[in-house]
Amino acid sequence: MTSRRTFIASLGAAAVGSLLRVDETIAFAPPLYPPIDLSYFETPLSPAPADLKFGYAAITWGGRDREAIEDVASVGFRGIQLRSNVLKEFGDRPAALRDLLAKHKLTLVALSSGGVNIDPTAEARVIEEHAGHARFVHDVGGLYLQVTDERPNDRAVEPADMQRLGRLLTEIGKRTADLGVPLGYHNHMGTIGERPEAVDRILEAADPRYVKLELDVAHYHQGGGDPVRAIRRYADRLLFLHLKDVESTARSGGPGSPDLPGLPDRQSYRFVELGRGKVNLPGVLDALRDVKFRGWAVVELDSVPDVPERARTPKESALIAKRYLEEHGYLHTVGTH
Repeated sequence: MTSRRTFIASLGAAAVGSLLRVDETIAFAPPLYPPIDLSYFETPLSPAPADLKFGYAAITWGGRDREAIEDVASVGFRGIQLRSNVLKEFGDRPAALRDLLAKHKLTLVALSSGGVNIDPTAEARVIEEHAGHARFVHDVGGLYLQVTDERPNDRAVEPADMQRLGRLLTEIGKRTADLGVPLGYHNHMGTIGERPEAVDRILEAADPRYVKLELDVAHYHQGGGDPVRAIRRYADRLLFLHLKDVESTARSGGPGSPDLPGLPDRQSYRFVELGRGKVNLPGVLDALRDVKFRGWAVVELDSVPDVPERARTPKESALIAKRYLEEHGYLHTVGTH
C-alpha cells in the first residue's frame, strides 16, 4: 500500500506537472491580437474642429413669439432665443411650447431670464426666480439660461458690486446646473458688466464651474472692448454668443449720460443688421474657428432700425443677417445646421 506521504507527494508532482504544461501552452500559443503600435499614444489628441450653429433671437418681434418662431424657422435658422415674456403664454404648459418648436424644427438655444438684482434683501427671491426659469427651459427641452444684471440706480458701480454679483451668479448657476441647464452671463450696456474690465472682475468672482460667458460682441464693442480678443481670452468659458452689430448715431462721441457719469448716452448708438455697423464680424467668426468653438451663435437685433426708404419687417432683417453669413461663406466654412 502506498504510504500517505507518498500519496501526497505524488499529488504535488502531478499539480506541478499540470502547471508546467499550462505554462508551456501559454508560452507557445499564438497571440490573440496583432501587435499594437503604441507610438500613436505619444502624440496629444487634437481638439475637434469648430462647429458653429446659427440661431436667431425673437427680441426683434417685440413679444410676438409665435410669429417669431414661424419667421425664424422659415428663414432657415435652426435655433431660437426667447425672452421670459414667453412665460405669460407657456409658463404653465411648457410641453405646448416644446411641441411648437419641434413642429418648426427649432432648438430653444436660450431663454433670456432678465437681470440679477444684487440687493441683499432680494437675494432669495432673485435666486428662486431664475431657478424657476431654468426649470422651464429644462421642461421645454432648451439648452441654456441667460442673465444680465441690474446696475444700481442711485450711485456709481463699486468693486464690491462686481464681487457680490459674481457670488450671486454662482448661487444661481448651482441651482440651474442641478436641472442640467448651464448659466450664461450676458455682458450688456447700462449694467455692472458694461466695460471689459468689469466683465473680467465679475467672472473672476464667479465659480467657472457654474457661471459661463454669453458674449455679446456688439455690447462688448460698444463698451470699449475688442470682441475678437475676448473670444480668445474666454475661449474655455464661452457658452454661446450673440452675433450682433452696432453703429454710431449723430450724437456719438459725447462724454456720457448726464444723469449717471460713465454710463454712455443711449442715443449715441443703435443696433443694426449684420454687416451694417462697426463690429469686426469677420474677425469674430474667424476667432471662433481658430479656438475651435463648438456651439451656438445667436444673431440678435433689438428692433428693426429706422430706414428712410421704407419700414422693414423683423423677418426681412433676419433675411439680411442670413444673406450676410452666406455671402461671406460662414454658413459653409464654419458649419451650420
